[in-house]
Amino acid sequence: MAIDEELQALDIKVKQLKLDYEQYFLGNRPREPAQLRHEVQKLFTLYSNVAIPNTAARFKFNSLCARYFALRRQWDETLRKIEEGTYARHVFKADLHARERAERRKAPTPAAAAAAAPGATGQAGDLFDAYRAACAECGQELGAMTRERLDGVLRKQAEDLRQRFGCDEVRFRVAVEGGRVRLKAMPVGGSGRSG
Repeated sequence: MAIDEELQALDIKVKQLKLDYEQYFLGNRPREPAQLRHEVQKLFTLYSNVAIPNTAARFKFNSLCARYFALRRQWDETLRKIEEGTYARHVFKADLHARERAERRKAPTPAAAAAAAPGATGQAGDLFDAYRAACAECGQELGAMTRERLDGVLRKQAEDLRQRFGCDEVRFRVAVEGGRVRLKAMPVGGSGRSG
């Protein structure tokens, strides 16, 4: 095989190795592409010890060498950060999962939501506080919602649901679904069905 063809094959392997490392760092590949890296390293060592008489081919090899060694430094640095636990993508994912766990722990229990529901204890303020806190955690704007406005909306909604389901009471709770804060209603008692 001519040296030009061999250098072209080496260039293709370097590009494939770059793609494999990108996939590995994104988490789409389970293991580091060590075997391909070893093959490429072997080829660079081989061609470094061979005199390349053609000036254009020597220039191409030197360019490939420079690109490969720059990529190798970058990969080694990223691997070191992963080992130390400071790789930005992994830190971001860990923070995101920690926030999600904290949100699940802070989500009001049905008993707490029932205590905050108007008509159950008359303390719509607790539900407003839970709604406001959930909006702050999700980065959702509270908008023009006030304690009094929420109380009025819940009273009207509770009356509509009591009539529709024939229930004695309606309980409300704050829920976060798809990153959005929602108020959920549940008819309780009477001939209505609960849901």
